[in-house]
Amino acid sequence: MRRHIPGLHSRQQAVESNLDGLFLVRVDNASYRWHPQKPFFTLRFVVLDPKISEPQSFSGRLYCTERALWKLNWFLRDFGYDMELLSRDQIDEKALVGLRGVVRTSHTAVNGRSYQNLDAFAPAMEWDGRVCESIGESNPNGSADDL
Repeated sequence: MRRHIPGLHSRQQAVESNLDGLFLVRVDNASYRWHPQKPFFTLRFVVLDPKISEPQSFSGRLYCTERALWKLNWFLRDFGYDMELLSRDQIDEKALVGLRGVVRTSHTAVNGRSYQNLDAFAPAMEWDGRVCESIGESNPNGSADDL
């Protein structure tokens, strides 16, 4: 059986697949990964807007360590996670699928591997169809202002 794996022959294509900027997204998949020092959730997002990036998806991690719980909490609140489950300190992976919101992303390379950073979140209702930054583009004033 033959499988087509885009970017296998060229490392340059893998770099181009990284998305930077603001995106209206939907959670397509979520899974918890246990690690002795840094347990985390792997989240797969599907881009809903801007339309130019619409068919794309990307993955990111949200760590569950004591120091990183603030970011996980921020994500859950802004994406409209069930507040009753959150008040009981419970996360249902199936309840994460389908949540919508705005995410600001960037990517970084560590030890030759490229990772998608989830830098900031906002509720989906704050998305106003703005044109988002993408690969190769940057904020004109150079600041990292909040969503």
